[in-house]
Amino acid sequence: MKIALLSDVHANLRALEACLAHAAEQGAGRLAVLGDLVGYGAQPAEVVDRIRGLASEGAVVLRGNHDQHTVTPPAQVRTLDQSGAAWTHERLGRDALDFLEALPLTATLGTALLVHASADSPGRWHYVDNERRAEASLDAASLDPDVCYVFCGHVHQQTLYFRGAGQGLMRFQPTPGVTIPVPAHRRWIATVGSVGQPRDGNTKAMYAMFDPEQAELTFHRVAYDHLAAAADVRAAGLPEYFAQRLEAGL
Repeated sequence: MKIALLSDVHANLRALEACLAHAAEQGAGRLAVLGDLVGYGAQPAEVVDRIRGLASEGAVVLRGNHDQHTVTPPAQVRTLDQSGAAWTHERLGRDALDFLEALPLTATLGTALLVHASADSPGRWHYVDNERRAEASLDAASLDPDVCYVFCGHVHQQTLYFRGAGQGLMRFQPTPGVTIPVPAHRRWIATVGSVGQPRDGNTKAMYAMFDPEQAELTFHRVAYDHLAAAADVRAAGLPEYFAQRLEAGL
């Protein structure tokens, strides 16, 4: 059964719906959302409600740092991220906040460990953005001998690392839409990218599809109306910078 791996939706309902539709077309049998449902975007209540519905149908949903900060925003706002957390908190009902607060930091699906940031310390929100950090995460996950794969988000980019014949990790930059064999005799860690706020200069939404039966992984990019999403941010009165990032994919 194919598993669609989505992360960092960031309250961008337009991008989420586009990725869900694409994943259905690709034959996804299960969904996993790897955290950061909210933050930055203009539709936090709608996104949380949509993902709560998916969870009730069997989707795995994890907690990210923006979800946690939204539940307990800082008393004094000093950064744009903090202002976004406070804004989002005010727009979510108690049920939605309770849902975010109850989300786990990690989950296991067969031989795959799912985490928002890094498996070595999930609640400290380390970025898996280089070989050293990827190795620390993979080493921690490998304490469970059944785990062959680690899938995470948080860094808003798509990258695959694997342990080759030697001890060090090797980094591979995937091509969207091209299926990659990921045999279980190796150990793999992938950052699946961001649905709602890509940051590699490409405005298309990101997610990945994992087929554990065929031992294959495919990274996808999905076009959506990012200009309308940016307009939503402006209409909501959020910082202009958040809208510009959507327009530029940065």
